[in-house]
Amino acid sequence: MNPTAEQTARSVNWQSKEMAARRKARYAAETRLKIYGLAAISVALGFLAFLLISLTYTGHKAFIQTEVVIELDLSASGVDQSKIMEADWRGIVRTALLQEVGDIPRSEQRQFFGLFTDQAAYIVRDEVIADPSKLLGRQEFTVPMSDPADQFAKGEISRETPESQRRMSDRQIAYFDAMVEKGSITQPFNWALFFSPDSRYPELAGLAGAIAGSFWTLLVCLVISLPAGIAAAIYLEEFAPKNRFTDLIAVNINNLAAVPSIIFGLLGLAVFLGWFGLPRSAPLVGGLVLSLMTLPTLIITTRNSLKSVPSSIREAALGIGASKHEAIFHHILPLAMPAIMTGTIISLARALGETAPLLLIGMNAFITSEPGGVMDAATALPTQIYIWADSPERGFVARTSAAILVLLGFLIVMNGIAIYLRQRFERRW
Repeated sequence: MNPTAEQTARSVNWQSKEMAARRKARYAAETRLKIYGLAAISVALGFLAFLLISLTYTGHKAFIQTEVVIELDLSASGVDQSKIMEADWRGIVRTALLQEVGDIPRSEQRQFFGLFTDQAAYIVRDEVIADPSKLLGRQEFTVPMSDPADQFAKGEISRETPESQRRMSDRQIAYFDAMVEKGSITQPFNWALFFSPDSRYPELAGLAGAIAGSFWTLLVCLVISLPAGIAAAIYLEEFAPKNRFTDLIAVNINNLAAVPSIIFGLLGLAVFLGWFGLPRSAPLVGGLVLSLMTLPTLIITTRNSLKSVPSSIREAALGIGASKHEAIFHHILPLAMPAIMTGTIISLARALGETAPLLLIGMNAFITSEPGGVMDAATALPTQIYIWADSPERGFVARTSAAILVLLGFLIVMNGIAIYLRQRFERRW
């Protein structure tokens, strides 16, 4: 005969040492669980902090650029406004640079000019073309220093290193010190990192082309995946019959959401480039590939958003005579839209950081101009990071970390917008 609960309670001495030990063991187990959780969170935050600190330490120097300010009197140089392209800009700029340190023996001029970017003449020419008024009187022009000089100014190259083991000679360091004493060298914020396209010269390379390429790619992805995802989710959730076939479709959609992104890149390479003959490296192809990748996630998010709307709203709309179509588009979908938009932004943020599918469709080409549309050749931020990380030039090391910080900044902003929309418009039932 089994004892009753009352009999069991009477037979247990809750104040005994045995029960005290059991309570202590339970409390200790709970304390350990809390410690394990805090330890796991601390480790994760520690790795995140290490990543951000290392990126910031390596990349912060790319946000400044060493430049030299020179004065040119183009009116005295005989530059004709109607023949700007025919002028000897290299000779004009070199003459002005030589005036910064005085007379330099001809045998050492090559070392001296190595302190400045090889594109200095074209930079001055383009400034004059953009503003012809600079042909009148003496005007100041800013010329970036070469990558070795820039690295030396930022402390990446030490003057204590033997001359045979560094990229700057003793004479170049002497010329650099002379310009510093004269006050010709400055280190302003490197706006060219954001507003200049890619270049083979680290001191001139920027992210403008990659940012524009990412914008066009995400625009194509949004235009295709958002309406298609919402329409598919509405049909599957509200109109499709509940049978094995629709269950199979739902399972496959869930499986597609977990497919590695490189598979979608192979699909885009075979279908959009191979069969349809679309241009390689175009944001149109990149957007199509990313839309295929984000579509399953959008469908799942939209279906869950529609499910979160209470059934009483649907029933009330149908009860006052609304059709099923009107109940969905006038009542259910507007209430689910904040969650849908949040899922859309998070999906686009994931698409922004994808690299593998874009590499397979050729968006890692060397492009020196910004794309003007979805059909122009372009790169994207992740592929630009890949290109710079693969470059042997020392100056691209800092620029790679800086580009990663810019990409993380965009991702944080997009996720922040998603969190704001969720908290601002989400309704709790």
